[in-house]
Amino acid sequence: MIHLRIVTRGGKTDRALELLERSESVCNVVLLSGLARSPAGDVILADVAREDASVVISDLKELGIPKDGAISLEQIDTMISEQAERAVERARGAPADAVVWEEVEARTSENVELSGTFVAFMVIATLLAAVGVYQDSAILIVGAMVVGPEFGPLAGFCVAAVQRRGDLALRSALALAVGFPLAIGAAYLATIAFRATGLFEDSFTQEGHSLSNIIAAPDFFTFFVAACAGAAGMLSLSTAKSGALIGVLISVTTIPAAANIGVAAAYQDWSSWRGSVTQLGINLGSIIVAGTTVLHVQRLLFIRRKARHLGDPERRAAGLPARRRGRARTRSRPSS
Repeated sequence: MIHLRIVTRGGKTDRALELLERSESVCNVVLLSGLARSPAGDVILADVAREDASVVISDLKELGIPKDGAISLEQIDTMISEQAERAVERARGAPADAVVWEEVEARTSENVELSGTFVAFMVIATLLAAVGVYQDSAILIVGAMVVGPEFGPLAGFCVAAVQRRGDLALRSALALAVGFPLAIGAAYLATIAFRATGLFEDSFTQEGHSLSNIIAAPDFFTFFVAACAGAAGMLSLSTAKSGALIGVLISVTTIPAAANIGVAAAYQDWSSWRGSVTQLGINLGSIIVAGTTVLHVQRLLFIRRKARHLGDPERRAAGLPARRRGRARTRSRPSS
């Protein structure tokens, strides 16, 4: 379930209470009258079934609560309550399939920021992969995949495409546009330094290293695996199944491809360089397309669920319209 902490002001408290108390998927409603100090107002605590969390929050937003108050969400790991069990049973759908869109937006906004930490992880992961490419070490390659933070901005692109948020798309693009060139440059400089000190041999070739050969030879399965990983990654992000995301990171070869670009450039192996650039491009594009498709389907299901909710009694009790104005005008037109 999801725990809500709501700060309300003015006459919105009574309307919010009517909405929450009459909703079958909400339980444990508590009113702390006048306890909020900044902003001054009332505090409402409530627990809502995960399946209906975004629907209930959408109604609270329609009441205008975020304008001069606040709505906070917190995941409840364990709750011992028969009322909570009944609330989950009455909610439509399954908790495992539920998408709390506010959580998705918050996670995405946090993971697309271009920061020193993001760049550091990109560089470290690519350096690990560069050594893995040279030593033909699958262990190092897999480790680099897990360390790489690039899925955050890729997921940001998917969310931006579905919700039509240009600001989020620009932030995601900036993170990738800065992160990958810096990581590739670090792999290139590290390879040059290792060759100069004798740690890397001058006779390195793609043919003698199977992992480098695979990375530099994209085919249909490059697209197929990246698309599957993108779909799984978005499902993991939207349904809070974080364990699946580790498998997604290990499935795609974005970081190894970036590392191989730097290594190949340092050895002037332009055939391997071109193949690795293609590998990176296919992976990035496939992940974005597949992730956007999955998120779009989930968004359509949410819109349908929200449309069915417009006539529910709790909305009428809170003084919210039973139908959107645009939809009401459409239905009122006489048929020809």
